[in-house]
Amino acid sequence: MNGSRVLIDTNIALYLFKGDKNLGSILQDVETYASFINELELLGFKGITLKEETWVELFLEECIIVDINAGIKEITKQIRRNYSLKLPDAIIAATAIFLGVPLLSADKQFGQVSGLTFVLYEP
Repeated sequence: MNGSRVLIDTNIALYLFKGDKNLGSILQDVETYASFINELELLGFKGITLKEETWVELFLEECIIVDINAGIKEITKQIRRNYSLKLPDAIIAATAIFLGVPLLSADKQFGQVSGLTFVLYEP
C-alpha cells in the first residue's frame, strides 16, 4: 500500500478474519485506523461467539480507533447532503477525510466522494 497510514472499512477486517493473505501483506507495517463505526459493526454482529468477539477485540487493539468529533460531524453532514451514502458509510468516509488518510474498502460506492482518497480492494 502506498503510504504508511490507512483507514479500513469493516469489509476489510472481515476479509482479514477469513484469512485473506494478500490483504494481510498489503497492510503489513501500515498504521491502521478504524472508525468507531467499524468497531460497533464488528462487535455488534448478531450471533457473534465469545471466541469471535475476543478475536475481534484483539484485532481492534492493533488499530487506532477514531471516535466522532466536531470535524468528522461537519464532513459527514456535507457527504450526506451530496451523496447517497448511508450514515455509517458517510461517517467512515468523513473520518478518512478528516484524518487525511486513504480509505481501503471493497465498496465501490466510496469512489464517488470527492476529497476522499479511496483505495478499492478487489479480493
